Amino acid sequence: MAIEMDTSVNVLGGKLESCSTAPMTGFFRDGHCNTCAEDQGSHTVCALMTAEFLAYSKYVGNDLSTPRPEFGFDGLRPGDHWCLCAGRFLQAHDEGCAPKVRLEATHARALDIVPIDVLKEHASDTA
Repeated sequence: MAIEMDTSVNVLGGKLESCSTAPMTGFFRDGHCNTCAEDQGSHTVCALMTAEFLAYSKYVGNDLSTPRPEFGFDGLRPGDHWCLCAGRFLQAHDEGCAPKVRLEATHARALDIVPIDVLKEHASDTA
């Protein structure tokens, strides 16, 4: 059975833009925050990594900064863009350390978990 990708639409209703190809991100590792029914974590929020958020993520059990060569993962650094799980983003928001997000590269399915006003509060216009 093939995995069927959801329509590539961003939270603003437009075409989903690329989040990052260096490092390569996304559930499908296609550079976009595309999603599908199999994406249990809803990796749909295109976020700009900060030292504060990376430390927070490690603290709550998801170490995104340590390289994991066995998975082809070099580890994230401040300044990298990454497709975050929508729930983790909302948790970071609630804790006061959410990173900036690129709305044009954040998948509309993020809205199933994160209210649009919360995303807009953290909006960044950096590409």
